[in-house]
Amino acid sequence: MQDVNFIVREPLLDPTLKVLGYALSWQGPDGYLSKPSELDLQVLAAFAGERFTHPERGYLMAGSLLFLNVTPETLRSGVLASLSPKNTVLSIDGASLVDASAFDDIKAARSAGFGIMLCNVDLGGQDKAFLPLVSHIEIRFGSADFPAHARLYASLKQSSMRMVARGVHTWSDFQASSSLGMDAFVGNLFLSARPGAVVGKLNPAQAMILQLMDMVRKNADVRLLEGVLKRDAGLSYKLLRYINSAGFGLGTEIQSLRHAVTMLGYSPLYRWLSVLLAAAGSGTQSPVLMQTAIVRGRFAELLGQSFLPRAEAENLFVAGMFSLLDLLLGVPMEEVLDSIQLSEAVTQALLTRDGIFGPFLALAEACEKDNGTAGPLAESLFISASQVNEAHLEALVWAQSLKL
Repeated sequence: MQDVNFIVREPLLDPTLKVLGYALSWQGPDGYLSKPSELDLQVLAAFAGERFTHPERGYLMAGSLLFLNVTPETLRSGVLASLSPKNTVLSIDGASLVDASAFDDIKAARSAGFGIMLCNVDLGGQDKAFLPLVSHIEIRFGSADFPAHARLYASLKQSSMRMVARGVHTWSDFQASSSLGMDAFVGNLFLSARPGAVVGKLNPAQAMILQLMDMVRKNADVRLLEGVLKRDAGLSYKLLRYINSAGFGLGTEIQSLRHAVTMLGYSPLYRWLSVLLAAAGSGTQSPVLMQTAIVRGRFAELLGQSFLPRAEAENLFVAGMFSLLDLLLGVPMEEVLDSIQLSEAVTQALLTRDGIFGPFLALAEACEKDNGTAGPLAESLFISASQVNEAHLEALVWAQSLKL
């Protein structure tokens, strides 16, 4: 149930590793719920709908697809009313199709604008009238019949149907899936270095941002900071765009770096530069790594806000942002930390997940996987599952508001 289960977030990636959206599911206190109850499914759908919808601003995750597991009973329950149909894909297991009214339930959901993804089903044996209702078909990578199913579904593929490969955990899996025409991929392969990727070289933007971060840490005169930024007008523009984004909620438009420092001081500037550093990656993995780092940073910060002073919670944001810098920059974490000076507590969290910040960062990471570690970590921090889930979806919304 929602008071003991933890939301797990999995990104869906297109062949270029751009994030198309997220699949949300439950992780129980002891691990992944392979067969969540109907109530579990309804609670998650309602929870996501409530947190992702604002009475004035509307749907907060616009531009990002949300994938949720449902049954025909879920479709009839009314819990999907708060979700945005055009941004939501409902995943239905093939076993649910034995329900006599399932076709009508799916047809009604499709008519309302929801996407429909079928899992564990052979489309070749389905009624031809059913196929136009299917927007996505999931195939589990690694199964013996994966290639045969991929070729069959490709032959049935229409402009509205997309093939999603689940269980893509390695780059060789990704390559094999891509060669069979998959449109999207679910798996944590992006958390490992891609073979053949250039390592150990900072691009000019990254080098400049690290220089600026070091200057901010040393409280350098704002005129010196402006002098460095003037060398790259694009970087200056992006920095001001992030500062003025809804995610930072300043309430007034910042016109220049000097204006930002005058209004808010140097501490927030370090935070903005860390976002800019993540966004400056030039590798093929950069888009998904950047978004994951931003969600991690905000998630860890929100987890720590009730337990730590504000300045310490802000350090959690930096720890989360930097937790993927080794992959974003293509160098080992130890070398990353040699290039930028961080507090001992942040460094300890990044290297070993220990110290005051480490467990919060580890908990944020645990909600990206279905390995059952979220429960013990939350218990050690005296944080309830509901608090973790609230922070998780709030972090997703915040990252989306930056419009990176």
